[in-house]
Amino acid sequence: MTSEHHVLNPATEQVVATVPAATAADVDAAVTRAAAAQRGWAAAAPADRARLLRRFAAVVDEHVEELARLEVREAGHTLGNARWEAGNVRDLLDYAAGGVERLNGRQIPVPGGLDVTLLEPLGVIGVIAPWNFPMPIAAWGTAPALAAGNAVVLKPAETTPLTALRLAELALEAGLPEHLFQVLPGAGPVAGDALVEHPGVAKIVFTGSTRVGKRIMAKCADRVKRVTLELGGKSPNIVFADADIEAAAAATPMSFLDNAGQDCCARTRVLVQRGVYDRFLELLTPAVEEIVVGDPSDERTQMGPLISRTQLDRVRSYVPDDAAGIRGKAPEGPGFWFPPTVLTGLAPDAPAAVEEVFGPVAVVLPFDDEADAVRLANATEYGLSGSIWTRDVGRALRVSGAVRAGNLSVNSHSSVRYWTPFGGYKQSGLGRELGPDALTAFTETKNVFISTEA
Repeated sequence: MTSEHHVLNPATEQVVATVPAATAADVDAAVTRAAAAQRGWAAAAPADRARLLRRFAAVVDEHVEELARLEVREAGHTLGNARWEAGNVRDLLDYAAGGVERLNGRQIPVPGGLDVTLLEPLGVIGVIAPWNFPMPIAAWGTAPALAAGNAVVLKPAETTPLTALRLAELALEAGLPEHLFQVLPGAGPVAGDALVEHPGVAKIVFTGSTRVGKRIMAKCADRVKRVTLELGGKSPNIVFADADIEAAAAATPMSFLDNAGQDCCARTRVLVQRGVYDRFLELLTPAVEEIVVGDPSDERTQMGPLISRTQLDRVRSYVPDDAAGIRGKAPEGPGFWFPPTVLTGLAPDAPAAVEEVFGPVAVVLPFDDEADAVRLANATEYGLSGSIWTRDVGRALRVSGAVRAGNLSVNSHSSVRYWTPFGGYKQSGLGRELGPDALTAFTETKNVFISTEA
């Protein structure tokens, strides 16, 4: 490794760590080591693999507070969120471990013999994790891949490598074989591209922008390499007139302000039926203005900073100084701060209404009826998540069926649970992560026919 990268605390702009940046040669060496470790791991008894993954989960549990505070320093997440994220890594490892001994093939009735399918590991998996949720999303690919008998080479985002590096140390402490789970910090165009293009990597799991995801997919196509992509979002929050308007308004701020809006599931397009539009804004205004933005290590803080100066400039570009709407408060001085912002009076096709801002900015748009709500909800190239607020069960089911998105919730803003599948429609991605079928996404299906005829 020939160069280094400084990791900044986005709340203070101070350097918190310096890490080496992997080269293409480093990636090649890591993949070679991983392939050797994978062969032994795949040959181990399923019960032994499950036991080691549960031990890994237990070691993570012993270090939840340490991991959380590391996440606060490198990513600017609030302490409460960071604790949840570390706990999510632990829980996902436990959940994946439970699937090791249940990774079953099938027996298919055929004439003249017995036909069975076997689920075999792919080999070495490359996981490219994002900076917005560096801990849990790294685990989304890593935990089921390991459970299915693969090795993992993880490339974290340049700005947030610290929790990933610590997880790799904890894996060794838990007793996982050396080189089975390796973390290589580095630049996307160097280490990331080398991982994507390496012939010894069987699959790439990528979470990030749609633009980069398309480029990775094209590179994988050249080798017919499997890929799972979790990409951008511009998710709707649909509020019908028959909904509990007070509850919908109270829940709306954190549906797009969690992690300072740096969330592909953020409900940044708030669609409100005209009959309750004014009342909804009346209720939403104090809810947004009262959000506590500040030091992410303070237990009272609800929203921290953006990740970088580049991201701050991007978010600012979507919000004119004279824009109508609701503004919260944010600290001044060092740090990449932007206030909670709700824009009103925009056209449905305005950039802030259709493009992924990836910051604490939402747009409120009125709609007339159910058909109009569905039209507006689907008027985007993305289809990751969304929310529907109504007391009418029939309407909830109709709209859930009509909205083109992979993850919907009714009268709530929940999107991600490690025991249910997650992924998007359209340009929000390809494939599904998490849930009961997560392990099978890291396997080959082999069919074996055994003749019973003499």
